[in-house]
Amino acid sequence: MQYLTNEIVFPDVSEASPEGVLAIGGGLETERLLLAYQSGIFPWFDDDEPIVWWSPDPRFVLFPKQLKVSKSMRQVLRNTDFEVTINKDFRSVITECSKMKRQGQAGTWITEGMIDAYVKLHELGYAKSVEVWRNDVLVAGLYGVDLNNGVFCGESMFTKESNASKVGFITFIQNTNYRLIDCQVYTNHLESLGAEEVDREVFLSYL
Repeated sequence: MQYLTNEIVFPDVSEASPEGVLAIGGGLETERLLLAYQSGIFPWFDDDEPIVWWSPDPRFVLFPKQLKVSKSMRQVLRNTDFEVTINKDFRSVITECSKMKRQGQAGTWITEGMIDAYVKLHELGYAKSVEVWRNDVLVAGLYGVDLNNGVFCGESMFTKESNASKVGFITFIQNTNYRLIDCQVYTNHLESLGAEEVDREVFLSYL
């Protein structure tokens, strides 16, 4: 594990710990964030910690053609009154993600500095949000980084209503042409939608 300086550089991902920790420190400058994602690295840390950079092996990903939509979910999608938009309100989505209570986490890793950094990425065209609305009220959403190479690096999602985040995620996947969705680390929720673990080298080959 290395401690980063002001220099925009990362160690090779092969130097990551068995848990996937690669480096600590540095900042959230646009140039550093883009280099991280292009190298298969992402930041993830608690709000009272320095920035921790990760590159886990295996990597949890979703191949869009392997997306699983259950019979009950297909019915929800047909009959839903949710409205799904893209890039309509990025800041609200990432802010709501920062407020979500998550099992095993006392605080949030989406700090004010993180929000500002990703809003800047969004303004430059690298970060996307998906919003789910009911009666013009934001009820779910997700955001991530688009590397413009067919890979979308999902970062976080939130929901205030049952099935709302699934509607947003599935609609987004079905209406885009990504080769790969990076889900970073395992969750039951995303496995139920078809995500799977692959060797880090396989993931890197898509970058």
